[in-house]
Amino acid sequence: MGWEAERETVSAVNAPVTDALVAAIAPAPSDLVLDLAAGTGDVTEAVAARGARVLATDVSPAMVEAARRRGIAGVEHRVMDMQAPDLPDASVDAVVSRFGYMLVPDPALAMRETRRVLKPSRPLAFATWAPAKRNPWATAYGPVLLERGLQEPPRPGEPGQFALGEPEVIDALVRGAGFDELRVDEVRVEYSFPSWSEYRRVVTSLAALLRQLLAELDDATREEVDAAAQARLEGFRTGDGYVLPGVALVTSAR
Repeated sequence: MGWEAERETVSAVNAPVTDALVAAIAPAPSDLVLDLAAGTGDVTEAVAARGARVLATDVSPAMVEAARRRGIAGVEHRVMDMQAPDLPDASVDAVVSRFGYMLVPDPALAMRETRRVLKPSRPLAFATWAPAKRNPWATAYGPVLLERGLQEPPRPGEPGQFALGEPEVIDALVRGAGFDELRVDEVRVEYSFPSWSEYRRVVTSLAALLRQLLAELDDATREEVDAAAQARLEGFRTGDGYVLPGVALVTSAR
């Protein structure tokens, strides 16, 4: 699985986001923390290191197994849809999610269910990506594919990497579920790649749909798309490689 293979890279780049999430919920050793869309377990591990118990969940069985293989103490791993968590009302002390809510079909439902399972006055913290223009590390291929009619543009309200990129959208989502004391902070990240080929390898490893789309193109079209995508990164070149910035939004609420 690509996410497990690239775990060290993703973990290192997103460490500032993970740190901000853990600081926002400030878990105590007596807490039960629900990690939604936990992926391969970076946030799970950081919360568990603070002594809290963690229920690490993901809708993908492969992700759950990848996180389980890390052998983190004090963690229960479970396949679970964040839109329908199989948990009692007011049963967890904190909820955290790194890049989960933006990818579900109904984020409003997921947020209401989060509110349901969270004890009163207890913290929620989650991360989303700021708009695409502020994340060039993730946007080399998308515009190129759209310009050539090789990919459909996202529909309004459709889940996706940048679906919750605006603070006002986040505010409406969170307050609409009954949370308040809302705060949205920017957290900067930076990807470094020694070459274009390494960039291409990593992003296609992480993005299964992109990998499949490129594989289905004929050789000439694929080469043209690759060249155009690489050209979009030239402003971030350092020697033979690239240093690509990004911005995440970390929202905290109660």
